[in-house]
Amino acid sequence: MANVNKTELIYDWNLHKKGNVTSPAVIQFNDETLRDGLQCPSVVDPVISEKIEILHLMDQLGIHTAALGLPGAGPRAVADVTRLAQEIANSKLSIQANCAARTIEADIIPIIEISEKVGIPIEACTFIGSSPIRQYSENWDIEFLIRQSEIGVKFAVKHGLPVMYVTEDTIRSKPEDIEKLYTVAIENGARRVCICDTVGHATPAGVRSLVSFVVEIVRKTGADIGIDWHGHRDRGFDLANTFAAIEAGAHVFVEKPTGHTIKESRAMLNAARAEAGITLLAGLPTSIEVSARVEGWKCSEPSSSGVAASAAQIRASAGNGLAARSG
Repeated sequence: MANVNKTELIYDWNLHKKGNVTSPAVIQFNDETLRDGLQCPSVVDPVISEKIEILHLMDQLGIHTAALGLPGAGPRAVADVTRLAQEIANSKLSIQANCAARTIEADIIPIIEISEKVGIPIEACTFIGSSPIRQYSENWDIEFLIRQSEIGVKFAVKHGLPVMYVTEDTIRSKPEDIEKLYTVAIENGARRVCICDTVGHATPAGVRSLVSFVVEIVRKTGADIGIDWHGHRDRGFDLANTFAAIEAGAHVFVEKPTGHTIKESRAMLNAARAEAGITLLAGLPTSIEVSARVEGWKCSEPSSSGVAASAAQIRASAGNGLAARSG
């Protein structure tokens, strides 16, 4: 038995080639620890030296891109994003930079200025809400979303920024709206589109259907466009949804991070290797309660009850900077 091959002892259906699988040959990871990850209510925004340390750890892990922040939020955000971009340039890090921005010029201008000042390309991740419930709450319509998307993407491209176009709450958006929005973004120069489940609504079946639908939209444009998947774990489907997105053809996964425990992250790593032959690398930011210190990450000990300690800081914001349509 010592010479028996493992494949002779088990048949692994996880590796069985399924019909209509369009998994990309290469998958990349975008770490949002320094931007979206800091929105956790139990997290204090780290000082810049800690952010720089985290950035270096991402680079050492092999993470492809990092969200440095949303510089349109104000002077502190501008200062931190500028310093992090300078660190990438000065230390010749392999990791590439991106920044979040609403589809308005006021959010995009700081990214342009930081990119020109530091001398590295910074991808503008221009986002806008797309679901009917968001349109209802903001008094928007699809014509407004199309117009605002075109303005934002075109402005960023005109000033030399690579653009990722992001639709918030994609998982609850109408198919016809998704197609119109992604098509206009691609036609105006977006190089990536990001599919979002920003409310944790998705199930694996829904992710497969949605990502496959977007893959077909991209195919019809004839453009070479990357497809990102950004999911949340409100109902515990985060790992399963990520695997479904891989199977359906997504190229980049937005992490912050992959799991709440080492066991969860290990499961995602193994599944990603099985599905696409790639290595999944996960960060564990301070927003996640863990019981270990991993490669320099500063992690707090859990309480005796096994849950995170009481919140150190809670922030709330209102408004989105986009004027509602007239009429």
